[in-house]
Amino acid sequence: MSTFFELLLNGLSMGSVYALIALGFVVIFRATEVVNFAHASLLLAGGYITASLHDDLGFWPALLVGVAGAAVVGAAVEFLVMRRYRGSDHSVLAIVTIGVDILLTTELARRLGTDVLPLGDPWGDDVLSVGPISIAHTRIAAFVTAALLITAFLLAFRHTSWGVAMRAAAESPQTAALMGVRLGRVSLGAWAVAGALAAVAALFLTVFPTPGLERATSLAALKAFPAAILGGLDSTTGALVGGLVVGVTEALATGYQSELTFLGRGLGDLAPYLVMTVILLIRPAGLFGTKELARV
Repeated sequence: MSTFFELLLNGLSMGSVYALIALGFVVIFRATEVVNFAHASLLLAGGYITASLHDDLGFWPALLVGVAGAAVVGAAVEFLVMRRYRGSDHSVLAIVTIGVDILLTTELARRLGTDVLPLGDPWGDDVLSVGPISIAHTRIAAFVTAALLITAFLLAFRHTSWGVAMRAAAESPQTAALMGVRLGRVSLGAWAVAGALAAVAALFLTVFPTPGLERATSLAALKAFPAAILGGLDSTTGALVGGLVVGVTEALATGYQSELTFLGRGLGDLAPYLVMTVILLIRPAGLFGTKELARV
């Protein structure tokens, strides 16, 4: 039983990180109705900036610069690339984000090479033990940080002018524009917020027990994609629930891999996609999504 609770706690911690990434997918989709396949490169960019600067600036200043840098990269992608294609079919825009992801990831992978870069986090490999249950301090920090950021975002989404503008744009872009909402600013802000959230997620994906930032780190965004889909691409609540479901499913499938060998190896990596498929068969729009979602 202690193994189950340990896996559950670790799953909730990682799920909260996946929720941050999934929230980035949702924010951009609500603002532009475009699925952003360049999200993985935003995550890698934020992690790379933090890892490159922590020796010179210290961890916390480097993290702030990394978050700001990823936000700027996201805003630059929207302003320099996506805005040029405004009015195009959403499927075309999704393909454009794939091209952007390839370009950014290729450049960042070239800079990283075969190196694994530590981010200089203050938690190290410390572990908290409560009876037979042990959990790394980095996992606790990930859960607390994600909870605070998601709460702050949801409050801003509901109670600030930016949040009202985004909700109006998601409901009816044409009507929102006629009412004075500047759709370009809403879209720019959504990409910047998504980049900042991805940078924070990059931190907790590269600290203990993982060795650091590497080229494969961006693949974590692919695990968060099922979280956004099964929760509902237009639902901020769905991103949170989807992230937790994916995190817990992955942790339990990996932890009990030895008992599930009849299902094959690598079940932990496959389990989130299996859960997504099952949920979509029951609710095609996701757990909290609306039926008006466009196919991509």
